Amino acid sequence: MRLEAEGLVRLPPAVPGLRIGLYGGSFNPAHLGHRHVSLVALKRLRLDRIWWMVTPGNPLKDRTALAPLETRIAVASAVADHPRIAITGFETQIGACYTRQSLAYLQARHPAVRFVWIMGADSLAAFHRWRDFRAIAATMPIAIIDRPGFTLTAPSARGAQAMGRWRIDESDAGLLADLEPPAWVFLHGPRSTLSSTALRAGR
Repeated sequence: MRLEAEGLVRLPPAVPGLRIGLYGGSFNPAHLGHRHVSLVALKRLRLDRIWWMVTPGNPLKDRTALAPLETRIAVASAVADHPRIAITGFETQIGACYTRQSLAYLQARHPAVRFVWIMGADSLAAFHRWRDFRAIAATMPIAIIDRPGFTLTAPSARGAQAMGRWRIDESDAGLLADLEPPAWVFLHGPRSTLSSTALRAGR
């Protein structure tokens, strides 16, 4: 699929050599668990910035309960409230349906930026179901942040097993942004129990 952007696509500021973590999701709604993941990534991966990529919708999830993009971006901005976390909804503007397309677009726009893809362990458990998941792993380094209930199961999931030989030790997490993909790390530590699904359900 060729991406056709309408007008100028605005992205957060970036300069060559910057280490930027990309954290994608529906953020429906954003919550302090997302912020927790970002702060862990900033510190443990030695990143300069985190971009929250608010997606038009997850192809693997029901979109009927999805709040408007503008609403989700506004809530995400209020929740993040951090000078090193930026919010962007560029995927809607470029017509991206899958993560692989979005990451390829960013690399083409900023070839000298050191991007790292960030996701929770719950996403790793289903990673093998993502479109072109092997291509995603070959596009940029990946950091997995532990989530309650997935500490043991996610690393044994099909996607993790497919990437098994490229996993680096957690003690080397600060080097991840400098590594050629495929490369990934699983970060353990304090875990947030918050979830967007539970918040929507009022739990």
